[in-house]
Amino acid sequence: VQLQASGGGLVQAGTSLRLSCSASGFTFSSHGIGWFRQAPGKEREFVALVSWNGGRTDYADSVKGRFVISRDSSKNEVYLQMNNLKVEDTAIYYCAATRYSGLALRAYDYDYWGQGTQVTVSS
Repeated sequence: VQLQASGGGLVQAGTSLRLSCSASGFTFSSHGIGWFRQAPGKEREFVALVSWNGGRTDYADSVKGRFVISRDSSKNEVYLQMNNLKVEDTAIYYCAATRYSGLALRAYDYDYWGQGTQVTVSS
């Protein structure tokens, strides 16, 4: 099982970035995919999720209206389009996969995790 997050970098506030999560080694089409982030000295927090069939998405209040999650099951990939980035979005971003069909907002709802990609937003 592998989840590879990529696309992070150093950007200025107000700009955009798109993260990608590439999955392999499990049945991608039957798993929901979530993005979490962890800033230095803080707990890992939920950012967004897309259901197994792409029919449902959920977002943390802090990113709602700025971030968009999507999936391409033909490529086994999930994307997180991050717009109007803020300094407080700075964190390591992780993608994770869950078999839970409900509202998977907690880290322990997820079965598999990627290694993370650093996003740094400067003012």
